[in-house]
Amino acid sequence: MYRRGQYASQGPSDYVSFAVFCDKVWQALAWPKLPLFVMLPLQNMRGEKMKYPVDTHTHTIASTHAYSTIHDYLPIAKAKGIKLFATTDHGPEMADAPHVWHFANLPILPRVVDGVGILRGIEANIKNLDGEIDFPERYESRLDMIMAGFHEQVFPPCDQATHTQAMINAIKSGRVDMISHPGNPAFPIDIQAVVKAAADYRVALEINNSSFIHSRPGSEGNCRAIVEAARDLGAYLTFGSDSHVAFSLGDFDHCHRLVTEAGFPQERILVRSPRALLDFLESRGRAHIPEFVDL
Repeated sequence: MYRRGQYASQGPSDYVSFAVFCDKVWQALAWPKLPLFVMLPLQNMRGEKMKYPVDTHTHTIASTHAYSTIHDYLPIAKAKGIKLFATTDHGPEMADAPHVWHFANLPILPRVVDGVGILRGIEANIKNLDGEIDFPERYESRLDMIMAGFHEQVFPPCDQATHTQAMINAIKSGRVDMISHPGNPAFPIDIQAVVKAAADYRVALEINNSSFIHSRPGSEGNCRAIVEAARDLGAYLTFGSDSHVAFSLGDFDHCHRLVTEAGFPQERILVRSPRALLDFLESRGRAHIPEFVDL
């Protein structure tokens, strides 16, 4: 019998025993899902995959509402087992964004530091109904990947049809590798239409862990629907911590919970390994990066 406080001061094996106890109770009651505090230790115990060594969405002090440098991210990445992360500061039409030269100069960054790879990227802004983004095409070869999404300061929210068409046009443009936080409730979209376009044009959709915590309240229902549609239509997903401080690099607990509950196939989650992401980017015409072969 479980006694209050029984596992509070004991070790991991006791916590797992408590998790197993809760799992049995949940199954006996036929409740729909386990809470996160039970599910995650159970997945660890069962050997289920939950460690994702890639993060495709981070910000540095170049986006002035963020608090870490690229240098700050490196020891955190090493400590957390992150093998590859993308630096993706905001596109230049955001009020706090770096100058376009910041992105043009990213090739000066080393490819690998202390075993951690650095992808050169941007979180560009979708600007209009045509799906144009705020990054000059002439500098595109300086980047390894382009993520793009809606931000209120550049694309004021309006109606579902406009949001949907703008996002689909960005997907069809060939310039965008990933769509950032498409589950944002401030920008309702036709989820089925967007996911189908993403599947057809081989553009990844992001499940943004920050959206569940503080950035975009009310995102979970939309994100769940996106995961389920992507599962059924064959689209790829990426996870982004959307880290604005290095400590949250690689935090994907909520993303992992959502894909686990939906039964989403691991082979279409790009952050499952550096190779998975790099192969995806190369399949879209991005350059092969030989320095990352051994990550």
